[in-house]
Amino acid sequence: MKIKFWGVRGSIPVSGKEYIKYGGATTCVEIYTKNGETVIIDAGSGIRKLGLDLINKGVKKINLIFTHSHWDHILGFPFFKPIYFKNREINMFGCPFAQESVKNMISGIMAPPRFPVKFEDAKAKMTFFGDCEKKFNIGELNIAPIVLSHPNQGIGYRFSEGGKSFVFLTDNELGFQHPGGLLSDDYAKFSASADLLVHDAEYKDEEYNSVKSWGHSTYRQAFKMAAVAGVKSLGLFHHNQERTDDEVDEIVSACRVLACQNGVKFECFAVYEDQEIIL
Repeated sequence: MKIKFWGVRGSIPVSGKEYIKYGGATTCVEIYTKNGETVIIDAGSGIRKLGLDLINKGVKKINLIFTHSHWDHILGFPFFKPIYFKNREINMFGCPFAQESVKNMISGIMAPPRFPVKFEDAKAKMTFFGDCEKKFNIGELNIAPIVLSHPNQGIGYRFSEGGKSFVFLTDNELGFQHPGGLLSDDYAKFSASADLLVHDAEYKDEEYNSVKSWGHSTYRQAFKMAAVAGVKSLGLFHHNQERTDDEVDEIVSACRVLACQNGVKFECFAVYEDQEIIL
């Protein structure tokens, strides 16, 4: 599978010279499978550029999976151009977050007076799937869900294909168990031996006490969980909206020092916008 990151920022899109290296768009990840399936995770602001890319490539069938309904993960949907084309087919997957179905969650952000184009005016064929408790497949890609530790809940995923696995756990707080959420050891078991774990690492240790229970982890918490899981590489994700490129670099350096100090073999890096990884 090929994984491309179109948005890696948390909470709100940002712009400026201090955000050039890692990017300012919010969560959107593309998986391209060996059989040619396009799978998208979340519709943050990064999905705008992805939509243009898919149109240029002539992609007609799209699978869109949601982790949760918080604004930074859905705000790009009205600007995802494939929804305005008649000959596009879009399958959408995700739990009923915050007592809303996936359809209601998406259509609500395009309802007057919040957006000038109504959801009903979108022309693509959209099919909604709300069952998120069991494994499912998109072509040869196997997808296993796990509930996140996050306010209003959410879902993380493990994607497996051809003996390779990618675990995506954004907006997951390892230092605080939210209602319905699990413990760090549970996420370690879920992520065991993954080729790539991408995990929320929004905060530094010194910041955490004032934001505990907000739904996000520190890079050190993510590192410890990844070490227990025995993953092959750890991608730090959901960069804080105020975190400059230099500050993200400092976090990566600190994470790599932890790896050396603890004899951990995996690669630790910060995910950046437009990054591509092939498993």
